[in-house]
Amino acid sequence: MTDCPLDTRYCDVRSRTEALAAPLSPEDQTVQSMADVSPTKWHRAHTTWFFERFVLADTDFDQAYDPAFDFLFNSYYEQVGPRYERSRRGHVSRPGAAEVGRYRVDVDARMRQLLADDLDERHHDLVVLGLHHEQQHQELLLMDIKHVLSQHPQSVAYATRPPEAARRAPDAVSPIVIEGGVCEVGATGRAFCFDNELPRHRCLIEPSALDSRLVRCDEYLAFIDDGGYARPELWLSEGWATVNALGWQAPLYWTNDDGAWHRFTLFGNEAVLPDDPVTHVSYFEADAFARWRGARLPTEFEWEVAAAGAGNSTDANFALEPPSTASGSGFFGSVWQWTASAYAPYPGFRVAPGAVGEYNGKFMVNQQVLRGGASITPEAHTRPTYRNFYPASARWPYTGLRLAHDAP
Repeated sequence: MTDCPLDTRYCDVRSRTEALAAPLSPEDQTVQSMADVSPTKWHRAHTTWFFERFVLADTDFDQAYDPAFDFLFNSYYEQVGPRYERSRRGHVSRPGAAEVGRYRVDVDARMRQLLADDLDERHHDLVVLGLHHEQQHQELLLMDIKHVLSQHPQSVAYATRPPEAARRAPDAVSPIVIEGGVCEVGATGRAFCFDNELPRHRCLIEPSALDSRLVRCDEYLAFIDDGGYARPELWLSEGWATVNALGWQAPLYWTNDDGAWHRFTLFGNEAVLPDDPVTHVSYFEADAFARWRGARLPTEFEWEVAAAGAGNSTDANFALEPPSTASGSGFFGSVWQWTASAYAPYPGFRVAPGAVGEYNGKFMVNQQVLRGGASITPEAHTRPTYRNFYPASARWPYTGLRLAHDAP
């Protein structure tokens, strides 16, 4: 899609968001099941507000659809002005899902007029950023509605699972050896990247090895059966406190029904399959599992070097859940993989001027870096240098792990 004309790319991305929301009722689109989750209609409105506020605002097509939307649909851009509290977005019953749809139509019409002209470099770059921003929210939309639907007292599903190819035999684990030394990491800046991927720089990596595949559900079940959630020696202090405060006994969405493990998916409740990559574990759980296995989590730079050496190895194209036909050997297309690296700026990182500069830099504290990409991640966001980030306790993203080992 990146080779398409910008107006075509714009229409494709915007249409994809609406297609993802189409199976949901107006009531589905209003629910907020926890503070970290945003309602579907909020995602649809916020991504539209981004184009209206940052692209159209100083053009001939600047006419606010509704001035109140600056307050309702601003996410975290403090320089733009006050905004409604994130944890209370589900309280906003108006505008409804249909009105949000009309808002999207209005902004899209003005954006198409703008895109019909020759854009200057600044507006072109803002449109491209806005498209990647909306693709991020497409993934968030699915993460969030999964959590919403999981809270329903009856068994509900976002979609019907499509027929899948025959399951393949699981791959054996083999080491991906990293020789170590001074390596270059980060994006070159020649193609689109987010500011947190820059600048490209050198780092020292010790000799090590990464597992060739992700940790599977049967391996994680062995951790559970060995009392993993009840052994304080395996856990970071904050992780142990979180396990006890929240009563964690298994990954998010897992339930034990008379000795049989099931998990909630966007296709409804399904049996936990032993060969599938484990999903929806926090950094705390990933770290504890790695310690239980006598291993560790890779640093983000070890992961990047290994992924770059493996090429764009992927387990699947876009899918609502990690497909059961995946081998778990790809670096992309299954689950985001926790790393041992705190989310921090690269040497020489500079925040862009203006409100858009609040996009990434202000969050570089109290977060862990994840690499790779999930089954629901847009293809344009699966590259070796992409830096995702979440707090160590986050479990509602599609998060898993790959183990690393020090060289003998």
